[in-house]
Amino acid sequence: MKKVSEKKVILANNFPSVIVLMLGILPFNLFAEQQTLSDNIILKGEFIQGGIVIGQTSPGSQIAYDKQLIRVSPQGSFVIGFNRDEPKTVKLKIVTLDGEIISKVLDVKKREYQIQRIDGLEKSKVSPRKPEVLARIRKEGVQAAQARKLDDERVDYLETFIWPTKGRISGVYGSQRVLNGKPRRPHFGVDVAAPTGTDVVAPASGVITLAHPDMFFSGGTLILDHGHGLSSTFLHLSKLLVKPGDRVKQGDLIARVGATGRVTGAHLDWRMNLFKRRVDPQLLVPPMVLSN
Repeated sequence: MKKVSEKKVILANNFPSVIVLMLGILPFNLFAEQQTLSDNIILKGEFIQGGIVIGQTSPGSQIAYDKQLIRVSPQGSFVIGFNRDEPKTVKLKIVTLDGEIISKVLDVKKREYQIQRIDGLEKSKVSPRKPEVLARIRKEGVQAAQARKLDDERVDYLETFIWPTKGRISGVYGSQRVLNGKPRRPHFGVDVAAPTGTDVVAPASGVITLAHPDMFFSGGTLILDHGHGLSSTFLHLSKLLVKPGDRVKQGDLIARVGATGRVTGAHLDWRMNLFKRRVDPQLLVPPMVLSN
């Protein structure tokens, strides 16, 4: 995770709320970088692999990001994100209602990820090949992908995100294992170790798009859509307390921590997607503070 200096924390904690209102963007992360493209166009977020950026433009604008049109709210807000291995630059084009055209090449900072190499494992433990297992994995993958396709006009993503649960951070975004010389899929979430039954709350408001009690890899699984294609996924849950279609508010109890699916212990794996882009939820929240 990108480190924040003590000086920046002090500045962020004293960031005047009136300035935030003038910018028209809620401070979803007070440690974020801000870029001003014109008098009416502001970007604020983490310009780094795995980062999320919230934009504000004049209402009625059209935006193409990475050659694709993206949703702009009636008030002019939008969201973009960067993959784990995003190239050094991406292109953003904005055409306002009065004909102003802004073309911007965004620089994306590179990250270093934790890589763990393990050799000498049984082949069957590394790559399961049973047809019935593979069929189940494919089916569940389609369900999750479908749940992340929603492109809703809600702007719940403008809220200041909170941790869905608290505990020791046992896994971070982007880390990867190389088993018997073969790279496995990177880890796309942040793991929070906590006892089975610990509360899981909504980090921001949204709508539940998936509630599955027992997926092969992830066990009890929830997906919560925050609008404009940005969604949170919660894995390895012991109990689901919501169902698809439920509208939840930030802080609402939605599930309990568990050790379901393929895990070695109880924890919450919190992931975030911007449609197919897998972004880092830890960049959206302040450092976790644990009570004594």
